[in-house]
Amino acid sequence: MSQLSHQQLQACADRLRQAHARADQTGDWISYVDDIYSEDCPYICEYGGTMTVAAYGREQIKATHYGRDMQHGWEGWTFPYIGIYVGTENRVITHWMNRGPGTRADGSFYETPGISFLTFDNNQQICQQFDMFDIAHQMKLCDELEAAGLLSEALKNNWVIPTKQRIRDMLDGKA
Repeated sequence: MSQLSHQQLQACADRLRQAHARADQTGDWISYVDDIYSEDCPYICEYGGTMTVAAYGREQIKATHYGRDMQHGWEGWTFPYIGIYVGTENRVITHWMNRGPGTRADGSFYETPGISFLTFDNNQQICQQFDMFDIAHQMKLCDELEAAGLLSEALKNNWVIPTKQRIRDMLDGKA
């Protein structure tokens, strides 16, 4: 694989950031996948040792990360970028927020940080992605949202409750 220039990598990251900003507004997390990701891209999301969501290729990315996961309970959430760091060997790191609906009484957002490690190919498409975020803080955030009446039942039932159980099992040595 040839090396993309710093400017090319920055343009790739900007294209991804713009696609995510549109998805934040429209709720459509599927339409840009064919343009942004390579055909066989592995996309791994590690949830603090409690579970790993892995997709291999565009269709699986659409079915898991941006289909099942973004379309069932995460409505009203946004994922704004707060930093993009262009590295070497076609690698980019993005720093973003998991921003829940609404704001706290003091005007601050309900949010926790996340990070993505991306590798781009010669076609300037993502050919590998690895995401991480702090699952403990995410669970605490979801508790705050529930107390404020802002956590959807779908997210609570499909993601929060099972994830909290996996954390308990992991800490108890059952996982």
